[in-house]
Amino acid sequence: MKETLIRFIASAMLLAATCGLCVPAQAQGDGETNRQLLAAAKDGDQASLVAALQRGAAVDAMNRIGDTALITACTKGNVEMARTLIEHGANVQHASAPGVTPLMAASYGGFDDLVALLLAHGADLFTTDRVGKTAMEYAAGQGQTKVVSRLLDAGVDVNRLYKNDLTALMWAAGYDRADTVQLLLARGANPALKDNRGMTAKDIAVQTKSARVAGVLSAG
Repeated sequence: MKETLIRFIASAMLLAATCGLCVPAQAQGDGETNRQLLAAAKDGDQASLVAALQRGAAVDAMNRIGDTALITACTKGNVEMARTLIEHGANVQHASAPGVTPLMAASYGGFDDLVALLLAHGADLFTTDRVGKTAMEYAAGQGQTKVVSRLLDAGVDVNRLYKNDLTALMWAAGYDRADTVQLLLARGANPALKDNRGMTAKDIAVQTKSARVAGVLSAG
């Protein structure tokens, strides 16, 4: 019995050594290869990133603030790199220390192709960061109209209430994002909704001196 167990353990160790698929990706990385992976993502160096993965870097290795290579790629708008990382098993839901996910990073930057890629691989539309913001709020506040449209197409209610009863329209209005406001109105956003202070999108636009948006909302 003991000899059989020893032979079984030896066989398992040999199989793990010769078959990379038998060892979880997270267990393959070491400090140096993980650092190389993260550096490659920061530098936008696709060849070095692939090389680090081939050397066994953990695809979800993190830097000191919890950013993975995927979050970095999404922050920089690097679709090719993000696709490579996802194909190697990167977690599309991993959030950094401030709670920022790859989808939030891509939405903030207006990288529509990246947003599409992340959604196709299961990124959650409604995850919030540490201050309660979602990908839609990032996109609307930054005036990333194309991304806002894609998030709506993916299933976000145009009149969804976020923290403090803010809507995407209010976020866009407060930052003078006239094009985004027009899109949201065209998609059915209700300008009469009020936040927890009793302010409408137009009230917010006036308060923040967002003159273009106040004009659009007045015309509507």
